Amino acid sequence: MSPPESWGRYPHVEQHTRSLVWRSDALPRGEGTLLPRGLGRSYGDSCLNAGGTLLLTSGLDRLIDFDPTTGVVRCEAGVSLDTLLRLSVPRGWFLPVTPGTKFVTVGGAIANDVHGKNHHRSGTFGRHVRRLELLRSDGSRRMCSPEENPDWFGATVGGLGLTGLVTWAEVQLVPIRNPFVVQETIPFENLDGFFRVSRESEADHDFTVSWVDCLARGRKLGRGLFYRGNFAPSQFERLPLAKSHLSHGAGLAVPMDLPAFCLNRLSVSAFNLLYYHRQRGRPSQQLIHYDPFFYPLDAVHGWNRIYGRRGFLQFQCVVPHATARDAVKEILERSARGGLPSFLSVLKTFGDLPSPGWLSFPRPGITLAMDFANRGEKTWRLVEELDRVTREAGGAVYPAKDARMSPESFAAYFPQRERFAPYVDPAFSSSFWRRVNPASLPALR
Repeated sequence: MSPPESWGRYPHVEQHTRSLVWRSDALPRGEGTLLPRGLGRSYGDSCLNAGGTLLLTSGLDRLIDFDPTTGVVRCEAGVSLDTLLRLSVPRGWFLPVTPGTKFVTVGGAIANDVHGKNHHRSGTFGRHVRRLELLRSDGSRRMCSPEENPDWFGATVGGLGLTGLVTWAEVQLVPIRNPFVVQETIPFENLDGFFRVSRESEADHDFTVSWVDCLARGRKLGRGLFYRGNFAPSQFERLPLAKSHLSHGAGLAVPMDLPAFCLNRLSVSAFNLLYYHRQRGRPSQQLIHYDPFFYPLDAVHGWNRIYGRRGFLQFQCVVPHATARDAVKEILERSARGGLPSFLSVLKTFGDLPSPGWLSFPRPGITLAMDFANRGEKTWRLVEELDRVTREAGGAVYPAKDARMSPESFAAYFPQRERFAPYVDPAFSSSFWRRVNPASLPALR
């Protein structure tokens, strides 16, 4: 079995692993610090623990209770969102918030307080967690909710698995009438076009997200495709049904690490041109199953191997509305001329619903996510530049996607870090936490 790695496959670290099977068991000790790990879909080193032990939670995969009349589900922390969907969708319920992959655990969704295409309507995943059990390394167990031990709840939601082990959680699902989404695809010619379509879409659409051509420049800077949708009502219009990988078995797979030269400016530019113009400049509407609408990349198993053995760095930031246009424009311009094209760039709006977690990433503004193949120092310099633009704009970078944030940036992005620090379990740590909290910053110990 290959050693655990992050989804970005960088950095490579040496660490022990221990599998968890029963939520009633005590935590193991004796092999350095501990860190819970679900399905490893964090992109950077927040799911790594160099020199320590990863607590593999995939064995905590039991459903404890589900009420089909209220949509309240209680399950162990290692249950995947995919498992919850298989249980709930046939019974008329859906996840209240979901990230771009269903292959994450409930515990991971809580630890990173994940967001989705409906943040402007529903906020983060943590807002829909009714309660959870937190197991500490001293053997104590705490019931945490917005009402019971609310400080522990605020520290644990978005707390990157550092406050202890979430053994089980109770989540409120949302009702749906069928598994289909009415999706509209709208081309926009530049960054101003994105802001216009986004403003027009948020009032009437639960789900919004945009693909952006990261290599477009000049008057076309920021062009892309805007996707918006709602779950279909009981009686929906006759719309063309989109083709889905669901009808073709398990989908595609990347069988090997691709050579580094496969992702270059020419190949990405050609892909972007074809992808953008497949709409032929016209909006379209179609009926689409929830799976390809919410999880298009899940159809390609092991897609992270496209970036080769050295992996990739994802840069995801959020910048306030007041500075968003100028900051996003500068980030896209620097990326376009940097010689390191982003193979996948996503742009969307965050709403103003507050996250319950003290270290939660989402906040009102515009969020941009970009994937850069790891080309060593050249990639690091570019990402550092984008980080500086984000800081100057008053924004933040997502810890779950990060592999190089500095302590100074972390302090600027997460002002509640000092409030959070006393709630970190003394036996728990991560490569990310040690990187952004070095001994040279005693206030963060």
